[in-house]
Amino acid sequence: MRTGLRVLLGLTAAAALTVGGSTAASADAAATGWKWGPIHSTDGHATAKGKVVVTQSAFQIRGSLSDTRGKGCSWVLLRWQSSGNGKWSSAGYWNCTPGTGTFRKNVAHPLQIKAKVCRGNSSRPTGWCTSWKTIYTQGG
Repeated sequence: MRTGLRVLLGLTAAAALTVGGSTAASADAAATGWKWGPIHSTDGHATAKGKVVVTQSAFQIRGSLSDTRGKGCSWVLLRWQSSGNGKWSSAGYWNCTPGTGTFRKNVAHPLQIKAKVCRGNSSRPTGWCTSWKTIYTQGG
C-alpha cells in the first residue's frame, strides 16, 4: 500500500508538471500583442512593421524591415521610455539587401515605444527619415 501511494504521488506530480509546462508554453504562443506599422521612409524605399508582444519577463518588439532598393540600406530606429526611471533608451536595426529582414528587441516594462524608418548606409541612417511614430503606450 505504501509503495502504491508513492507511485501515485509521483505520477500526480509528473502530471502537474506536464500540465504546468504546457500551460506556460501555450501562454507564450498566444502572447498578447499590439500590431504597429507599416511605417515607410520618406522616399518610400524602406518599410517597417511589426508587433509589441508581452513575454514572461519583458515586452518584446518584433518586426520586419523591408528594403526595396539595391543601393543603400533601410533602417528602423526604436526608442522607449522606462517605467522605472523615466529614461529613454534606443536601438537601431538595418537591412542592406533587397528583401525583408526581421528583428527583435526585449524592453523591460516601457511607458511608451516609438519608431522611425530611414534610409542610410551600413554604418548609420543618413536621411529620408519619418518622424517618430508611437507604436505602444502604457494603458493606451
